[in-house]
This record gives sequence, C-alpha cells and structure tokens, in this order.
Amino acid sequence: MSKRDYYEVLEVSKSASAEEIKKAYRKKALQFHPDKNPGDKESEDKFKEAAEAYEVLGNAEKRQRYDQFGHAGVGGASGGGFGGNGMTMEDIFSHFGDIFGGGFSGFGGFGGFGGSSRGGQRVNKGSNLRVKVTLTLKEIANGVEKKIKVKKYVSCEHCSGTGADGGTAYSTCSTCGGAGQVTRVANTILGQMQTRTTCPTCNGEGKTITKKCAHCNGDGVMRTEEVVSINIPAGVEEGMQLSVSGKGNAARRGGINGDLLVLIQEEKHPDLIRDGQDLIYNLQLSVPDAILGTPAEIPTVESKVKVKIDPGTQPGKILRLRGKGLPEINSYHRGDLLVRVNVWIPSDVSKDEKKTLEKLKESESFTPKEGNEQNGFFSKMKDIF
Repeated sequence: MSKRDYYEVLEVSKSASAEEIKKAYRKKALQFHPDKNPGDKESEDKFKEAAEAYEVLGNAEKRQRYDQFGHAGVGGASGGGFGGNGMTMEDIFSHFGDIFGGGFSGFGGFGGFGGSSRGGQRVNKGSNLRVKVTLTLKEIANGVEKKIKVKKYVSCEHCSGTGADGGTAYSTCSTCGGAGQVTRVANTILGQMQTRTTCPTCNGEGKTITKKCAHCNGDGVMRTEEVVSINIPAGVEEGMQLSVSGKGNAARRGGINGDLLVLIQEEKHPDLIRDGQDLIYNLQLSVPDAILGTPAEIPTVESKVKVKIDPGTQPGKILRLRGKGLPEINSYHRGDLLVRVNVWIPSDVSKDEKKTLEKLKESESFTPKEGNEQNGFFSKMKDIF
C-alpha cells in the first residue's frame, strides 16, 4: 500500500513554516492519541502516520529531500519513517514528547499510554552509520537490491541488551527512585524555581546495574558484522543519501537502533555521460560517412540500438532517442539518449588522398555558399587541406 503525502497527512501546504507543521502535528496527535481512543486501531494507525509525517517534515534536511524526491528520498530501502521499522508508541513519545510540554506525562493532558508508566526515563537511540554504495548506470536505470556487510553494534543476546547479568541484575536508582529525572529547587528573587534534569547517577535510565554482563561488560551491545539488504529505487543520483531505518548501531542498554545512511556513488560508464535523466553519447563519424550517410550502432544502458545517419549530416547535430535515458526517481518520466555527432578530420593524408581532395575542392558541392549551414564544416576542411 502506497504512503499518503506527508503534507496531506498533517493537512498543511507545502509552503507551511516549521511552526505551522509543528502545530499541525500536535493537533493530529492529540486527536488520535491512544488514551483518547482506547482500542481504536484506526486511530492508532493515524497517530503513527502523523508521527511519521512530522519526523520528515519537522526536519529541514529530510523535508528538503522529501520535497525533491518524495518518499523514496527519505525512506529509501526500508520505506522510512515509523511505519517501516516497527517503532512503538514509546519510541514516538521519546522522539516528539518535548513538543507537548513536559515529556510523556504532559502529553496534551492525557496520562497513561506509555507516559505515566515510564515517567521521565530517557530512551536511548543508537548512533547512525554511513556507507557508500557504488552503482552502474544499468543498476540506476532499473533499481537494484544490494547486500552489504556492515560492522556495527548489536544488542547483546546474553543480557537482552540490558547490560545486567542475566538481564535482571539491576536495581531501582536510589537517587531518582526510578524516575530517571531529579527535581531541583532554587531560591531566586522571583521566588522558588523548580527544574527537572536527567538523573546523574543512572543517566536517565531509572535503574543501576548490580552485576554487569560478562559478555558485553555492562554496555548491552556487542560489535559484530551484519549483512544488510538495501533496496535502491531506480533513478537515484550521485550524492543522494538514502536512509534505512533501524539498521544503524544498537543503543547502549536498550533503546532504539540508529539508522543506516547510504550515500550513492555512480560508476563511470565507458561510453555514456549522464546529464540528469538524459544520457549523452558522442558518435564519431568519418568524413565520407558524414557525407554519404551510414548505419551506426549506439550503446544504451541495456544493449545497443541501430540508427541511420542521413547523408550530409553536420558536425554537432544531436539525434534524440526518446525514452532511452534514465528514469526520474518516484516518477514515470524517463529521460532521452542524446547522440551528438562528431566528424573526425584526419590531420595527415597521403599524396593520393590529397590529390583527390584537391579535385573535390573544385566541385560545386564542396564550395561553401553564403548562408549555407555547411560552411563551418567545409571551411575547416579547406584550412587543413
């Protein structure tokens, strides 16, 4: 099922400001919040859909890629967003809870779902990984699945990522009482000011390890190598970056995996030059072939095609083979293959060849005429011979 346009999801225009997008997301999230619609699967899906839209449109860089390339520009191989990586409600709250004021418990005045049970505990997110993938023009033309080996941190299987021996050797933090945050009160000239900060003892986790896991030394993650499958859409370009959600490093002691950022590089084609969605091929013709005409074989990204070069074809002429270029990402449009005709003039000729050319110079057909588009070509011939 195709994704809806993110601007349509939040009901904002494409020219909406960052503040307007933020307000629109808050409105949608409050409308479809699970506490307000208990047991309503449709509302839950719309709640997640709004979070996915805001995750892209609320980020200036992602929004720019989305405006240019659509869903493929921000989702890439995995489909992107929250729908593609199985994130939970808690994950959504941990990402965007701050825009509702006061974290989870302050979410629009609703308590209960994910927020009150976790209080102010911090949800960790693993770091992103970056890889480069080099593609041929044929792979770019058709799209391709790439399997690459990535060295990354994964959740420790011995402690289930908790960092505690057996996954249970931890206790409630004595400093914050499991809240993950501590409240400080300071006396000022305006009266008492109350602030809440991350607990310095447990770093916002709400618990401390009493016995570390021997396999990961309490980190909850282990370094290993994983084969990641990346589905790259047709039409990508050099320098484009795709995001594979959840395939980055695992977070220490549980949390959300980072993303895998895939930088696209193009392998140089031996014959074809890319110009956006169009391809350019420089066809070299001899002087006789340009004058008399000839069949020519032109390479494309898939195979070769035959074209007829008409008699009297001039240097610099462009032949357009429609639809033989590259597809535009997230579109049905396809570029053309432009064949640029170049006529090769020999720099050295034999005596017999020179005599023949001298005779041709006297021919009316080889005499440049005022306004004749062939003048430039035959002037070059006269200069040489």
